[in-house]
Amino acid sequence: MLFRIEQSDTGNQPTSGTSLKVQLHLCGEWQLGHTPDGESLYADIPAECKSITLITDELKHWDSSLAVALLQLARWCEQKQITLDASNTPETLQQLLNLATAIPVYQPGPNTDKMSWLAQRQKTITALGDSFARTLTFIGDVSLAFIHWVQGNAKTRRQDIFFFIDQVGPRALAIVTLIALLVGMILAYLGSVQLRQLGAQVYVADLVAIGMVREMGALMTAVIMAGRTGAAYAAQLGTMQVNEEIDALKTMGISAMEFLVLPRLLALVFIMPLLCIYADVIGIFGGALVAVSMDVSFSQYILQTQGAVDLMDIMSGLIKSVFFGILIAIAGCQAGIECGRNSDAVGMAATNAVVRAIVYLVVADAAFNILYDKLGI
Repeated sequence: MLFRIEQSDTGNQPTSGTSLKVQLHLCGEWQLGHTPDGESLYADIPAECKSITLITDELKHWDSSLAVALLQLARWCEQKQITLDASNTPETLQQLLNLATAIPVYQPGPNTDKMSWLAQRQKTITALGDSFARTLTFIGDVSLAFIHWVQGNAKTRRQDIFFFIDQVGPRALAIVTLIALLVGMILAYLGSVQLRQLGAQVYVADLVAIGMVREMGALMTAVIMAGRTGAAYAAQLGTMQVNEEIDALKTMGISAMEFLVLPRLLALVFIMPLLCIYADVIGIFGGALVAVSMDVSFSQYILQTQGAVDLMDIMSGLIKSVFFGILIAIAGCQAGIECGRNSDAVGMAATNAVVRAIVYLVVADAAFNILYDKLGI
């Protein structure tokens, strides 16, 4: 037996239970895997008990399993408003017990399902407001870092910019080629359904060329880079946040915006227009593959494309691609900088980066189209 219970009553009527005291004698060896749980310690204690005194005169070797059992006993005594006296236990055991009981028991917050509709809406609006404020602050910090870089005062290394250009540019050509080729073919097939009824298959070239140059080339490339590069930026910076590398840079007086964020943003700004032009060419070529199968010669397709697209169409897509690159970098880097301190937070940061980037892209693309329409571009 590892413990025994002795009762004593100091009142005038032993059966009244008004001042019942219990002595809990701990005996033998309390080793991990061979000890009872905490519930067995207080299972036989009377409900009218007012205080429990721990006696360890017969206790031999013990380990953390005894501390765990006594912690359960202490929590039970707290619930039943019973005084627990551990002054006769070893000093190390008292320290463990005091340390464990100093932390209050976790109390879950109010259930959101039971919150009123108005309280849930207020909570959502507050969260959106905080997120918007953090985004504006991040954009302001990046803008200051860019100004310092233009003035030549930023701690941004040139080799870092070239490294990220290589990472987001040439290494992304394969996936950009595949997606742009398929998008061009899809546009051609969609247009051919109606144009064949009118015998105007040659105008497939106009549809594909304008669609790729003005819209799909920049947008699809941006979506690819959001999933590929935006998530990578968030994971890289998030891992650095977990490893406290960003804190170390701040300690050394190095701005994380200038040293980490700005090279990634500049790389995307430099490479996105080039990828957009490349996607436009590949998409137009994909449309040509379909047009040839519709009795449209390759020379006719090229001539029709040249007549349909002008410099303004090309510039409208390139301007979009530059802003799309900025938005992708901001979404990815902000998610990484604001990452938590564990591995799960890194995964959430990568997910948030992709979701934010795609939302930013769709909203920005709609805004550009409305602006182009008002300006007659």
